[in-house]
Amino acid sequence: MRWGTAAAVVAAAAAGTGAAAFLLLGRKMSDQVVQPGAVEPPPAVTVHELGPGRVTLTATPDTVRRGHYALEWGLGGHAVVGEVLGSGGGTVTRRLERAEHGTLAVGTEVRLTPRVLLGDPRTALGLDYSETAVAGELGAFPAWRTAGIRGTCVVLIHGAAADRSQALPVLPLLHTLRLPTLTVTYRGDAGAPASPDGLGHFGETEWQDVDAAIRAALDQGAGRVVLYGWSVGATVALYTAARSARRAQIAGLVLDSPVLDWPESARRAAGRGGASQMLAELGALAAQGRTGVDLAGFARIASGADLPAPTLLLQSPDDPISPWAAAERLAAERADLVSLHSVPHAQHAALWNADPARYTEALRRFLTPLL
Repeated sequence: MRWGTAAAVVAAAAAGTGAAAFLLLGRKMSDQVVQPGAVEPPPAVTVHELGPGRVTLTATPDTVRRGHYALEWGLGGHAVVGEVLGSGGGTVTRRLERAEHGTLAVGTEVRLTPRVLLGDPRTALGLDYSETAVAGELGAFPAWRTAGIRGTCVVLIHGAAADRSQALPVLPLLHTLRLPTLTVTYRGDAGAPASPDGLGHFGETEWQDVDAAIRAALDQGAGRVVLYGWSVGATVALYTAARSARRAQIAGLVLDSPVLDWPESARRAAGRGGASQMLAELGALAAQGRTGVDLAGFARIASGADLPAPTLLLQSPDDPISPWAAAERLAAERADLVSLHSVPHAQHAALWNADPARYTEALRRFLTPLL
């Protein structure tokens, strides 16, 4: 269903349903799209068996997925699981790599998430870092800074419903390459200034906070920067690369699961949790109305028309939020700059989890010529 047709369907439904109630429902559905961090948690599954180095869980599409993931439960319970060891009878057994917090027991209800690393660069990885703040137009934005001898600084931008810990899995490679890093926050994050209207704007305003981080990196001695973002953070990177007065200092971009088709991603986000197509359309339209997102401007950004530098585009063909077709389109339209790397069977913004070795190697090969 096209965006204009969807609007007509929703308008007709509103006319026959009670406009006030319908608009209220649309607003509620749109919270999944516009409220920072307002994403439905993954469904809980049960621990059926535990043994040395193994755990058996209820089998679901997520729990049988290849890769490395966290199990989270209760008040801070956290463990990490790896390869699938076997399945059958509605259960799956995975390697239990470590149990760090809380007590995992048979019968525990757990959620599978990508957050295999928690904390900060020192507690999670043993890397020295400093807590700093980037001065932006709305105030001070917390950031992690790690040192490196290279003249190119990597600015890392987390995605929706995530925080700076999303960048932790790639910091070891960046440290090995001796690249300084700045892992940033932006408006709406915990500890950062709020957006004036309290809503996320998919990069249209957030790019200014990342632009301030570029300025901070350059002021600290970097000659160039690489922008590295996940999900909406990748879209923020695209906006920044298109609009920053410092775009000439952008040496490259790494885009992990970027939101490139706003209407479709908004529909998918609004429809999480099993909502009907009509309700998903309603939520997406309400999100557009609440944020005033410029669809034409967004489409230009997503087309890569204003890309200033080589770009590594990492995407799953099975991404439930960001359509693979949009990534293919960007790679085709900007074949001069964009390299598309497919990570099959991965979830949105959890590409590293699905195949850490291949992901890291693709990143290393892209970054090495930019050093």
